[in-house]
Amino acid sequence: ALLQAQANLAKDQAQLAQAKADYERYAYLLKKRVGSQQQYDQALAAYQGLKASVAADEAAVQTAQVNLSYTRIHSPIDGRTGNLIVHAGNLVKANADTAMVTINQIRPVYVDFSIPEKDLDQVRANMAEHPLPVFVTTPTDKDERERGYLSFIDNQVDSTTGTILLKGTFKNANERLWPGQFVNVTLIVRRMPDQVVVPSQAVQTGQDGSYVFVVGEKMKAEMRKVVLGATVGGDTVVARGLKAGETVVTDGQLRLVPGATVIIKQGLEPRQAAS
Repeated sequence: ALLQAQANLAKDQAQLAQAKADYERYAYLLKKRVGSQQQYDQALAAYQGLKASVAADEAAVQTAQVNLSYTRIHSPIDGRTGNLIVHAGNLVKANADTAMVTINQIRPVYVDFSIPEKDLDQVRANMAEHPLPVFVTTPTDKDERERGYLSFIDNQVDSTTGTILLKGTFKNANERLWPGQFVNVTLIVRRMPDQVVVPSQAVQTGQDGSYVFVVGEKMKAEMRKVVLGATVGGDTVVARGLKAGETVVTDGQLRLVPGATVIIKQGLEPRQAAS
């Protein structure tokens, strides 16, 4: 179809060139009053008709080129193809619901994860200030982390789970992350350097607020009021009330009173407040 359209275009272009020459010739003769008006009008009509034919031929060529381009399918993304669904010899119709092949983008790759809605305001506030790093590890290799950044926050909270969907973007240069793979995700919302943290089980709650038992000199217990910060994993930040290096009690607080002697259980190491 394309070759035929191109041949028709070439033929009409040749005829158009001849018609243009005839039109210009009869226009000159009419101007010199040696040609007839009828010959001029016929030459003009033939010239204009062939111009229209050439325009139609050019449109036919473009249509044929577009139709020919449909015989090659180009992926809009770079990625890796999966199992072929359609093979050579299969009949494929236009606008079919069945895909011929599935292509998954590998570099970069996106990791979906969710956070509780109570953390959304903090994430949005810090994301407005700077990109938030995201780290992932695979279940089979927890020591090797891939670093990316938070690139997407969904526009609504899932009312059934009370969580919101987030996405992290990873360059994945070594292709360690694979589409559909389960990974462990850590989102760094903000960094708090030089903070004192204690095991969360060391923190007790009384009538006057939170407190911990500190092991002082001669293994005597001292009840210390503390002001708490964020809790991350199994550790709690102590904003005020403790110094780095002090030893706190993590078990048996119900049997302690201020001034009581603390005995370290056999096989357990004393836990210290860390900075």
